[in-house]
Amino acid sequence: MSHSPVQLSATSSTASGAEHLGDRLLRAARGEVLDRPPVWMMRQAGRYMAAYRELQSKYTFKQRCEIPELAIEISLQPFRAFAPDGVILFSDILTPLEGMGIPFELVEHQGPIIDPPIRSQAQIERIRLLEPEESLPFIKTILSTLRREVEGKATLLGFVGSPWTLACYAVEGRSSKDYAHIKSLAFTQPQLLHQLLSKLADSIARYVIYQIEGGAQVVQLFDTWAGQLSPADYECWALPYQKQIVDQVKARYPQVPLILYINGSAALLERVGKAGIDVFSLDWMSDMAEARARLGSLAVQGNLDPMVLLGSPEFIRQRTLEVIRKAGSRGHIMNLGHGIHPSTPEANVHHFFETVRQSAELIHLR
Repeated sequence: MSHSPVQLSATSSTASGAEHLGDRLLRAARGEVLDRPPVWMMRQAGRYMAAYRELQSKYTFKQRCEIPELAIEISLQPFRAFAPDGVILFSDILTPLEGMGIPFELVEHQGPIIDPPIRSQAQIERIRLLEPEESLPFIKTILSTLRREVEGKATLLGFVGSPWTLACYAVEGRSSKDYAHIKSLAFTQPQLLHQLLSKLADSIARYVIYQIEGGAQVVQLFDTWAGQLSPADYECWALPYQKQIVDQVKARYPQVPLILYINGSAALLERVGKAGIDVFSLDWMSDMAEARARLGSLAVQGNLDPMVLLGSPEFIRQRTLEVIRKAGSRGHIMNLGHGIHPSTPEANVHHFFETVRQSAELIHLR
């Protein structure tokens, strides 16, 4: 029987040598013991920052994602303001779809729209295998520049959408509350959906590899809507295609940690490790200590409720330290359990980062 990672190892990772500046997140992702967890935030760059809103008023979302100078600046805004241990590429999970022959629009305050949605055999057959160098050259420019900017100071993260979540957008045509179209396809024409998911997985595997070759040191897979599946349906519709990506990436770059995020994952924790990922990013609806016990030896990321950052400094400190204490010192990346809320005061974000940086001392004092 495996022990919960909350039980700390007697040997620290620093025993083999001095800590290297800027690689704290990489070391946590590899399951090492650290004096305090590395920290970054999902949706780290974005609407809660005044500097971002200024660019938002001048450029469309697609421009902000695809014009290298803008995406680089936006990615670095929170790095300059809060000095997180991880800097993540500013982009969108749908960015590679056009290169596969699935056009979409990103409508401000509405989200993505795919019209017509993908629901027929003929449409699926027209989907192309992604050639990232041809359709996404700006991604490598953005990543290579960011890597130079943060080298030695932070770990650079890339990210992609996982096949089930991408298929949800493609089949529904937009965000959905009940996922009726894709579940209807799953339950009435399963082979059609399997074909779509496999095509998406092969292209996204190429995209992950392209991001790594562009400079990403860690890549996070967002399968946000896999939490809308029952455990049995997760094992049918999401898990095999997560694994299809991971297997292809690990065959080329076995040393690069891969993180998986699923929103609403409480019923799936015993299953997510089967994807072959290195780190599971936990939403805020599970207790961290209980989740770690269920995840076994898998490293974990998270899982502060983003709304905690709307509270008082004292409350933010209390809840942040509680997550860190429950996670233990091995293989934990501190993060939110979902994206930061746009109304979050920047001062509260600063307090969150400072609390994590001081957490070893603060927990000891408690």
